[in-house]
Amino acid sequence: MDTNKVKIKSAVFVKSSENIRQLPRPDKPEYAFIGRSNVGKSSLINALCQRKNLAKTSATPGKTRLINHFLINESWYLVDLPGYGYAQVSQKMREKFSDFVRDYLLHRESLINTYLLIDSRLKPQKVDMEFMEWLANNNLPFTLLFTKTDKLSKAELTNNLIQYHSFMMTTWESLPPQIITSSADGRGREEILNQIDQYNQFFRPSR
Repeated sequence: MDTNKVKIKSAVFVKSSENIRQLPRPDKPEYAFIGRSNVGKSSLINALCQRKNLAKTSATPGKTRLINHFLINESWYLVDLPGYGYAQVSQKMREKFSDFVRDYLLHRESLINTYLLIDSRLKPQKVDMEFMEWLANNNLPFTLLFTKTDKLSKAELTNNLIQYHSFMMTTWESLPPQIITSSADGRGREEILNQIDQYNQFFRPSR
Protein backbone atom coordinates (compact mmCIF):
# COMPACT_ATOMS: atom_id res chain seq x y z
CA MET A 1 0.00 0.00 0.00
CA ASP A 2 1.19 3.52 -0.77
CA THR A 3 1.95 4.99 2.64
CA ASN A 4 1.70 8.52 1.20
CA LYS A 5 -2.03 8.06 1.28
CA VAL A 6 -2.14 7.83 5.04
CA LYS A 7 0.14 10.74 5.92
CA ILE A 8 -1.45 13.67 7.71
CA LYS A 9 -0.08 16.67 5.84
CA SER A 10 -2.46 19.21 7.35
CA ALA A 11 -4.95 19.25 10.20
CA VAL A 12 -6.92 22.43 10.78
CA PHE A 13 -9.68 23.24 13.24
CA VAL A 14 -12.66 24.50 11.24
CA LYS A 15 -15.45 25.23 13.69
CA SER A 16 -17.51 24.18 16.70
CA SER A 17 -21.25 23.72 16.29
CA GLU A 18 -23.98 23.60 18.90
CA ASN A 19 -26.78 22.62 16.52
CA ILE A 20 -27.19 20.91 13.17
CA ARG A 21 -27.73 24.18 11.29
CA GLN A 22 -24.21 25.37 12.16
CA LEU A 23 -22.37 22.36 10.70
CA PRO A 24 -20.05 22.84 7.71
CA ARG A 25 -21.39 22.00 4.27
CA PRO A 26 -21.56 18.19 3.83
CA ASP A 27 -19.28 18.24 0.80
CA LYS A 28 -16.47 16.11 2.26
CA PRO A 29 -16.46 12.68 3.93
CA GLU A 30 -16.68 12.80 7.72
CA TYR A 31 -15.49 10.42 10.42
CA ALA A 32 -16.91 10.87 13.90
CA PHE A 33 -15.06 9.98 17.10
CA ILE A 34 -17.09 9.40 20.25
CA GLY A 35 -16.74 7.61 23.56
CA ARG A 36 -17.54 7.58 27.22
CA SER A 37 -16.05 10.45 29.19
CA ASN A 38 -12.37 10.11 30.07
CA VAL A 39 -11.80 7.36 27.48
CA GLY A 40 -8.86 9.24 25.96
CA LYS A 41 -10.60 10.63 22.89
CA SER A 42 -8.76 13.95 22.64
CA SER A 43 -5.39 12.28 23.19
CA LEU A 44 -6.12 9.73 20.46
CA ILE A 45 -7.23 12.42 18.01
CA ASN A 46 -4.01 14.36 18.68
CA ALA A 47 -1.93 11.21 18.20
CA LEU A 48 -3.80 10.28 15.03
CA CYS A 49 -3.11 13.70 13.51
CA GLN A 50 0.32 14.01 15.12
CA ARG A 51 -0.62 17.39 16.52
CA LYS A 52 0.00 18.00 20.21
CA ASN A 53 -2.95 20.28 20.95
CA LEU A 54 -5.35 19.86 18.04
CA ALA A 55 -8.09 18.52 20.30
CA LYS A 56 -8.15 19.95 23.79
CA THR A 57 -7.56 17.40 26.53
CA SER A 58 -9.00 17.90 29.99
CA ALA A 59 -9.09 16.14 33.34
CA THR A 60 -12.74 17.20 33.61
CA PRO A 61 -15.05 14.58 32.06
CA GLY A 62 -17.65 15.89 29.63
CA LYS A 63 -15.77 19.05 28.64
CA THR A 64 -16.44 18.58 24.92
CA ARG A 65 -20.00 19.85 24.56
CA LEU A 66 -19.98 20.90 20.93
CA ILE A 67 -19.42 19.09 17.66
CA ASN A 68 -15.92 20.04 16.51
CA HIS A 69 -14.86 19.71 12.88
CA PHE A 70 -11.20 19.37 11.86
CA LEU A 71 -10.25 19.44 8.18
CA ILE A 72 -7.61 16.83 7.41
CA ASN A 73 -5.43 17.06 4.28
CA GLU A 74 -8.01 19.51 2.89
CA SER A 75 -10.06 16.49 1.86
CA TRP A 76 -11.95 14.99 4.83
CA TYR A 77 -13.32 15.92 8.22
CA LEU A 78 -12.41 14.39 11.56
CA VAL A 79 -15.35 15.11 13.86
CA ASP A 80 -14.94 15.23 17.63
CA LEU A 81 -18.32 14.48 19.23
CA PRO A 82 -19.33 15.18 22.84
CA GLY A 83 -18.74 12.21 25.11
CA TYR A 84 -21.43 10.38 27.01
CA GLY A 85 -21.78 8.95 30.49
CA TYR A 86 -20.48 11.94 32.43
CA ALA A 87 -22.10 12.40 35.84
CA GLN A 88 -21.04 15.97 36.59
CA VAL A 89 -23.39 17.53 34.03
CA SER A 90 -27.07 18.11 34.72
CA GLN A 91 -29.67 15.72 33.30
CA LYS A 92 -31.13 18.52 31.18
CA MET A 93 -27.72 19.28 29.70
CA ARG A 94 -27.05 15.59 29.02
CA GLU A 95 -30.35 15.32 27.16
CA LYS A 96 -29.47 18.37 25.07
CA PHE A 97 -26.11 16.85 24.10
CA SER A 98 -27.58 13.44 23.35
CA ASP A 99 -30.32 14.89 21.14
CA PHE A 100 -27.74 16.90 19.21
CA VAL A 101 -25.42 13.94 18.73
CA ARG A 102 -28.28 11.61 17.80
CA ASP A 103 -29.53 14.05 15.14
CA TYR A 104 -26.02 14.36 13.75
CA LEU A 105 -25.42 10.62 13.57
CA LEU A 106 -28.82 9.87 12.04
CA HIS A 107 -29.05 12.68 9.52
CA ARG A 108 -25.55 13.84 8.55
CA GLU A 109 -25.37 12.71 4.92
CA SER A 110 -21.57 12.99 4.66
CA LEU A 111 -20.88 10.87 7.77
CA ILE A 112 -19.09 7.74 6.57
CA ASN A 113 -18.12 5.95 9.77
CA THR A 114 -18.22 6.39 13.53
CA TYR A 115 -15.25 5.43 15.68
CA LEU A 116 -16.43 4.32 19.10
CA LEU A 117 -13.69 4.46 21.72
CA ILE A 118 -13.63 1.81 24.45
CA ASP A 119 -11.28 1.80 27.47
CA SER A 120 -9.40 -1.50 27.14
CA ARG A 121 -8.75 -1.62 30.91
CA LEU A 122 -12.41 -1.93 31.87
CA LYS A 123 -14.99 -4.67 31.75
CA PRO A 124 -17.85 -4.09 29.26
CA GLN A 125 -19.75 -1.00 30.35
CA LYS A 126 -23.53 -0.84 30.04
CA VAL A 127 -23.51 2.64 28.53
CA ASP A 128 -21.07 1.53 25.80
CA MET A 129 -23.08 -1.58 24.97
CA GLU A 130 -26.30 0.42 24.74
CA PHE A 131 -24.68 2.93 22.40
CA MET A 132 -23.33 0.14 20.17
CA GLU A 133 -26.77 -1.42 19.98
CA TRP A 134 -28.31 1.94 19.07
CA LEU A 135 -25.80 2.38 16.24
CA ALA A 136 -26.46 -1.14 14.95
CA ASN A 137 -30.23 -0.80 15.20
CA ASN A 138 -30.04 2.36 13.09
CA ASN A 139 -27.75 0.74 10.52
CA LEU A 140 -24.93 3.17 11.29
CA PRO A 141 -21.49 1.72 10.49
CA PHE A 142 -18.94 1.94 13.28
CA THR A 143 -15.52 0.70 14.32
CA LEU A 144 -14.47 -0.06 17.89
CA LEU A 145 -11.23 1.57 19.02
CA PHE A 146 -9.82 0.03 22.18
CA THR A 147 -7.85 2.79 23.93
CA LYS A 148 -5.10 2.97 26.56
CA THR A 149 -3.73 -0.44 25.61
CA ASP A 150 -0.19 0.65 26.53
CA LYS A 151 -1.27 0.62 30.18
CA LEU A 152 -1.80 -3.16 30.05
CA SER A 153 0.58 -6.05 29.61
CA LYS A 154 0.11 -8.15 26.50
CA ALA A 155 -1.47 -10.92 28.59
CA GLU A 156 -3.81 -8.51 30.37
CA LEU A 157 -4.90 -6.95 27.08
CA THR A 158 -5.51 -10.33 25.48
CA ASN A 159 -7.55 -11.48 28.48
CA ASN A 160 -9.62 -8.29 28.55
CA LEU A 161 -10.36 -8.49 24.82
CA ILE A 162 -11.39 -12.15 25.09
CA GLN A 163 -13.78 -11.24 27.90
CA TYR A 164 -15.15 -8.34 25.89
CA HIS A 165 -15.69 -10.45 22.78
CA SER A 166 -17.32 -13.24 24.77
CA PHE A 167 -19.69 -10.77 26.39
CA MET A 168 -20.64 -9.22 23.05
CA MET A 169 -21.22 -12.57 21.36
CA THR A 170 -24.04 -13.30 23.79
CA THR A 171 -26.16 -10.72 21.94
CA TRP A 172 -24.31 -10.03 18.66
CA GLU A 173 -24.25 -12.42 15.71
CA SER A 174 -20.95 -10.95 14.51
CA LEU A 175 -18.57 -8.39 15.96
CA PRO A 176 -18.03 -4.92 14.45
CA PRO A 177 -14.57 -4.00 13.11
CA GLN A 178 -12.09 -3.17 15.86
CA ILE A 179 -8.66 -1.64 16.18
CA ILE A 180 -6.24 -1.76 19.13
CA THR A 181 -4.93 1.75 19.81
CA SER A 182 -2.64 3.73 22.07
CA SER A 183 -2.16 7.49 21.98
CA ALA A 184 1.13 6.98 23.85
CA ASP A 185 2.92 4.75 21.33
CA GLY A 186 0.85 5.31 18.18
CA ARG A 187 -0.54 1.79 18.06
CA GLY A 188 -3.47 1.53 15.65
CA ARG A 189 -2.83 4.87 13.98
CA GLU A 190 -1.93 3.44 10.58
CA GLU A 191 -4.87 1.03 10.66
CA ILE A 192 -7.34 3.85 11.33
CA LEU A 193 -5.89 6.05 8.58
CA ASN A 194 -5.80 3.15 6.12
CA GLN A 195 -9.46 2.44 6.81
CA ILE A 196 -10.40 6.09 6.35
CA ASP A 197 -8.40 6.26 3.12
CA GLN A 198 -10.24 3.25 1.76
CA TYR A 199 -13.62 4.74 2.65
CA ASN A 200 -12.68 8.07 1.07
CA GLN A 201 -12.31 6.40 -2.32
CA PHE A 202 -16.05 5.75 -2.45
CA PHE A 203 -17.35 9.09 -1.23
CA ARG A 204 -19.50 11.04 -3.67
CA PRO A 205 -20.92 14.35 -2.42
CA SER A 206 -24.66 14.77 -2.92
CA ARG A 207 -25.73 17.36 -5.41
